[in-house]
Amino acid sequence: MRKKRVLIHSNFCKMFTGFGKHKKNLLSYLYKTGKYDIIELSNGYTWDSEQIKFVPWKSHGMFPEDPDIHKEIAIDERRKNAASYGAEMIDHAIKELKPDIYLGIEDVWAFNGFTDKEWWNNVHCIIHTTLDSLPLLPDAVSIAPKIKNYFVWASFAEKAMHKLGHTHVKTVHGTLDTSSFYKLSDQNRSALRKNFNLSNEFIIGFVFRNQLRKSVPNLLDGFKLFYTNNPQANSKLLLHTHWNEGWDILKLLKEKDIDPKNILTTYVCKNCATYHIKPFSAHVINCDHCRTQNSCETTNVKTGVNEQQLNEIYNLMDVYCHPFTSGGQEIPIQEAKLTELITLVTNYSCGEDCSTEASGGFPLEWAEYREPGTQFIKASTLPNSIYSQLQYVYNLTAETKNILGKKARQFVIDNYSIEVVGKIFEDLFDSFPEVSYAFENKKIKCDPFYDPDPNLADKEWIECLYNNILNKLDPAGVSHWVQRLKTDLNRSEILNYFRKTALSQNQNSFLSEMLDSLKENKNSKKIAFIQPEGTEEIIIATSLITSIKKLYPEYDIYFFTKSEYFDLVNSHPHIKKVLNYFNKMNDPLFFEGKGSNDKYFDMVFAPYLSIHNNYFRNAQDTLQYKVYESN
Repeated sequence: MRKKRVLIHSNFCKMFTGFGKHKKNLLSYLYKTGKYDIIELSNGYTWDSEQIKFVPWKSHGMFPEDPDIHKEIAIDERRKNAASYGAEMIDHAIKELKPDIYLGIEDVWAFNGFTDKEWWNNVHCIIHTTLDSLPLLPDAVSIAPKIKNYFVWASFAEKAMHKLGHTHVKTVHGTLDTSSFYKLSDQNRSALRKNFNLSNEFIIGFVFRNQLRKSVPNLLDGFKLFYTNNPQANSKLLLHTHWNEGWDILKLLKEKDIDPKNILTTYVCKNCATYHIKPFSAHVINCDHCRTQNSCETTNVKTGVNEQQLNEIYNLMDVYCHPFTSGGQEIPIQEAKLTELITLVTNYSCGEDCSTEASGGFPLEWAEYREPGTQFIKASTLPNSIYSQLQYVYNLTAETKNILGKKARQFVIDNYSIEVVGKIFEDLFDSFPEVSYAFENKKIKCDPFYDPDPNLADKEWIECLYNNILNKLDPAGVSHWVQRLKTDLNRSEILNYFRKTALSQNQNSFLSEMLDSLKENKNSKKIAFIQPEGTEEIIIATSLITSIKKLYPEYDIYFFTKSEYFDLVNSHPHIKKVLNYFNKMNDPLFFEGKGSNDKYFDMVFAPYLSIHNNYFRNAQDTLQYKVYESN
């Protein structure tokens, strides 16, 4: 039996993001089983990008290669946003790779439109997404009935979905490599501190992407209260983050009158990959290790520490504090627990899973506020709660801290480890039957020539364009274009856009149709004869086909024309197959497999290019002359 083919779609596995880390762990686990044909799909990279090839499994980017398409995407904000999540390439990926299983790991809006595609649920589809606020995002709820395997990263979201009647939604946490994070011996921790000119300071840590949903101002207020009331602690706040995005931390320190010397941060050298823990001084500094000028910057998603280094950074801390407005899982919380740190976590959203004493942590109280626009409930962590919990942990005995630390580590092993979460996916994959791609034969082409009823109201008119021109449903798209009608576009402009999109999608479909036809006879010799249109020209071409077959009887001849001319050539005895003409054929090098390793045809006969474009391929002139001579 063949291996099931699995597509895993998210951030690239080497990105320093929560999705990237989870994807890397899951890919590694599944790859080691040897059961599956695994292909990684990575957002933000082109289909054949070399940057993502150095992994054990097959890999493709989810952005188009064609620079002309890049230009089109760049001028359409909605399309550009969707393209960043792979929307431009997802149909191509399914068509080309033919998976048995598709696993998408992203924020839920990344999958807008996916559930309405003809392949959805014909392939075994799984969404593993982060939902972090109440009320739940309407799009996340509305697509729930269409997602048979709907996994969320935190029980908070599962409970909310169940209340709405979607009881098939389950919690499957993001994975952690529990072997990468662990508590160092006291001797090693002391040596590590000494390496960074630290000794007996009480270090409070926070590892985070510097996003506005991370409650940095609240943490600084809570830290200041603790520092002021515990001068003997010689406390330091270690912020492992990028200082050049999100919160202007330096400005906040000045505003709150906090001495920057008490705020430590992580610098990483791009030259030697060494990290340094020291008070923040500038965004870019010199490296103390390799002496390279301006090579160090505060840690970020592109220049960051490796797992071993991050483990050391956690081991510099005495307590871990993670205040935030909401979050899907917040992986640093679990990493800190694995190093046996007591964790203080905002008791909202995914924080509910990790702020209990059973998890080796304590909750941070919060006040509700509403996010402008979405009206989502968000948490503003109370500085007094941060202070009081820091005070509580500071006063705990060493024995109690050790007990809570070990409990924290075991909690993560039992609920978030690669072995536990990986086994969930492994068992699910094994339960799926192989996929038959018979459904592809039923695909309906787009209709760029459809004329909508001008008397329809705006919303119904846009829905009519989607249903009849693009043959799909897209509620978010309908809302977008209705808004554009109210602001900057008229109906004629939108209709032209839809027609252009339909033509483009049909062109891609025609290319796929050709590739599928060639696969059926991949070992035969092939000739392409191209005559896009013109009744008289096509009738003349049929006599040329007979001459070509006499000269090259061992070749299969494929005739390319527009669909309205199919009847003129369908019955020709020497034509292997009549296929749709598409625009890429105007590129004289296309049939040589331009941009790929494939040569589609051995010979190409295209008199319309020679006549209209003054084009001759020297390699094929012999064919053309012989045919003309024989007639």
